[in-house]
Amino acid sequence: MNFFEALFLGIVQGLSEFLPISSSGHLVLFQKLLGISKVGLTFEIAVHLATLLSVIIVFRRDIVELLKRPFNKLTLMIVIATIPTGAIGLLFDDIFDRLFQTGATLGLEFILTGVILLFAESCRNKRKKLDDMNVVDAAVIGTAQGLAILPAVSRSGLTIAAALVRGLDRKFAAKFSFLISIPAILGAALKDVLDIVDSGGFSTGIDPLVLAGGMLAAAISGYFAVKFMVRILTQRNLKIFAYYVFVIGGLVLLDQLFFGKFFVKLF
Repeated sequence: MNFFEALFLGIVQGLSEFLPISSSGHLVLFQKLLGISKVGLTFEIAVHLATLLSVIIVFRRDIVELLKRPFNKLTLMIVIATIPTGAIGLLFDDIFDRLFQTGATLGLEFILTGVILLFAESCRNKRKKLDDMNVVDAAVIGTAQGLAILPAVSRSGLTIAAALVRGLDRKFAAKFSFLISIPAILGAALKDVLDIVDSGGFSTGIDPLVLAGGMLAAAISGYFAVKFMVRILTQRNLKIFAYYVFVIGGLVLLDQLFFGKFFVKLF
């Protein structure tokens, strides 16, 4: 992977992490299309942590308030949402890892993301905010986040969709989705670091400049993606993203069914 490929993948990671189109699915997609066999865990951890910085910057005031007053309802809801996310990740890690390696379900998962987004938009929004939110709401959203570990199922898409289905206010749904991404991304990065340590240590094969370029691109694009997503969810709807992933999923399936040029054939 050269510097420009790292920049490109960093931008893809930053934008697709927070838009409801699946960051992991797009990383797998473009790795296949560009012929990059594997970017490596070191790079994946770095760009994920860079996108985490984007969330922290955008929601810095909320985070400072949480740190000042940690024993409040929002903190409790975030903790409750994080529990099923972590449990699903730990229990089904091997299955998810195999799906990442093969990419066999990529097309179907993009399409599934689109279906879920359209379904969420068809539900009546009861405009519940934090005061009206309950334990079940948090648990459902956290479970959705756990299921989004699948390669081309969008984390932000599933969590925001789950929040809308549970009747949360659209702006608060986006805010809660991004806030619960913080422990999820940190937990996933920690697990990857432990995996690297178990396998003998971090790879030194990647150029530090290449790594820095990917991280910077992910952080900047992630920042604008978060800001854009909050605005679009407040003023528009998720249908445009659903149509986008339908097109991407359809093209991937076309290759899987008939050509097998870039992706594993289904049959």
